[in-house]
Amino acid sequence: MAPGHPAVLLALGNALMAAGRHQQARESYAMATHGAPNHPGLRLNLAAAELALGHAEQARLHADEVLQLHPQLDAAHALRGRILQGMGQTGAAIDAWLHAERLSPHTAPYALAAGQALEDAGRFAEAAAAYERALRIAPQDSVTLGQLLFLRRRLCDWHDLDVLRARLQQLAAADAVASPFVLLSEEGADAAVQLRSAVTYAATVDRQMAPMRRQQAFAHARPAPDAPVRVGLVADGFGEHATGLLVVAMLEALADDEQADLHLFATTPDDGGPIRRRLAAAATLHEVSALNPARLAERIHASGVEVLFDLNGYAGHNNAELFALRPAPVQVNWLAYPGSSGAPWMDYLLADAVVLPDALRPHVSEKLLRLPRCYQPSDITRTVPAPPACEACGLPARGTVFACFNNAYKLNPATFARFMLILQQVPGSVLWLLSGPDGADDRLRAAAAALGVAPERLVFQAHLPHADYLGRYRHADLFLDTLPYNAHTTASDALWAGCPVLTLRGDTFAGRVAASLLEHLGLPELVAADEDGFIATAVQLGRDEDALAALRRYLARQRETSPLFDMAAYARDFQRAVQWIGARHRIGRPPADHDF
Repeated sequence: MAPGHPAVLLALGNALMAAGRHQQARESYAMATHGAPNHPGLRLNLAAAELALGHAEQARLHADEVLQLHPQLDAAHALRGRILQGMGQTGAAIDAWLHAERLSPHTAPYALAAGQALEDAGRFAEAAAAYERALRIAPQDSVTLGQLLFLRRRLCDWHDLDVLRARLQQLAAADAVASPFVLLSEEGADAAVQLRSAVTYAATVDRQMAPMRRQQAFAHARPAPDAPVRVGLVADGFGEHATGLLVVAMLEALADDEQADLHLFATTPDDGGPIRRRLAAAATLHEVSALNPARLAERIHASGVEVLFDLNGYAGHNNAELFALRPAPVQVNWLAYPGSSGAPWMDYLLADAVVLPDALRPHVSEKLLRLPRCYQPSDITRTVPAPPACEACGLPARGTVFACFNNAYKLNPATFARFMLILQQVPGSVLWLLSGPDGADDRLRAAAAALGVAPERLVFQAHLPHADYLGRYRHADLFLDTLPYNAHTTASDALWAGCPVLTLRGDTFAGRVAASLLEHLGLPELVAADEDGFIATAVQLGRDEDALAALRRYLARQRETSPLFDMAAYARDFQRAVQWIGARHRIGRPPADHDF
């Protein structure tokens, strides 16, 4: 009735965007600009459509055109921030979001987005201030509250931790949306709370992605009965990262299997390191860091992957939007996120019977697959070089060295108090920690002094290349673990390097990983059932040089003989699980629990 009418075309474009029909929406907006070339809102929507299509450069061009028309349009600066962040230009993205916030200081999402970018850039104090501004505007926003709480943990800034934690758990109990990953390190967030949070988060993502899922409508052809099961793994850590370090040796062993058809989808750029090269040699590696979730889903679907593993879950680069599009007929949660996804798009969770015993089965939404070994593989090619002298590391020449090289967010006041009680009872001992950002070390020294321990008994190690970091374990006598979030990759590193690990058995997946490593290594004696047992064992070992030496000798032998470090056997078990999943899918049976 009115061909080319800009308002009609704008409304049509908006409806098409809501339906996930981004290409047609782009065409509608583009036609509308011919009738209203100076309308900033039209060009802003056109930029958003280009971004949804994965055309970042074109999206930035249109956003810049909007700002030429309307330099003070806050939404244009905010969209430009999203575009630049996706292009890896974090500094410019921060400037764009902060500009949007200055123009509209009462819009909480601008401060939240600025905070997230600042945190990504390692500007933690500024990030915390941005989250606090967002919370003042929207005090019930659980996403912002979770981000601030997690950042405070990273900074070891515990001054109002109990208040923030109580607020977050209250909101989570009311089904507010928050990052499930944040709750893994929260005291009092049991497996039921974690699952409820994950279900709420996943339901929100599912609703957001439903239009695109309907638009793509992937059909999955059933492979020939004798065809190998094509396996895909998606991760942001296929490089010098915990994920790459864990899986590389197992995937190399799996590559020797003629039935293995492995495809790795790397959502971060090549870091040029040796792990990335080894992974590329062991499997078909797809460089997909420039693709948004919709385009990546199309790429994975086109590759014909039958069983797709999410190695991130809600950790790191969140893959929820991608997996919600169902690019593969069978999808599996494994490795980086130690918990249930709560997601309708995830069919299986791969674990073991220690991290997820029968008592925790009700708190898993996926069908549960349990390996006969620790679910976490490791790189058995790691070298452990000789470290510098103790004095060069800031350590005393004599005295027990307790170590905890976990990330700072896994520390909490209760865990730290346990560590201080141990130091008090082992004269001459020190606690060796990773150095934290923005004054974290000084805050921990002050916390030690408040608990009656001389601050100089805390020694801080700067972050190092992985091999150098492994070598430092030669100076550590006993690794003290954290709760409710255990050491995972870090525990594996310590054990491989010959340093015994003492852990507490938690009540959630995240709090039982070190127990799984130790029990499969044959050291259940180092898994404490409660806080008193943990302290008593640490003190007893810390006072007994011969016992610590015996543990080191045992670990040296186990490197050669333990099933925990047998990656050829792990690869066989993994392939057996894949074949079982594939066979069940091919005969038309739904996912089911299974112990291998």
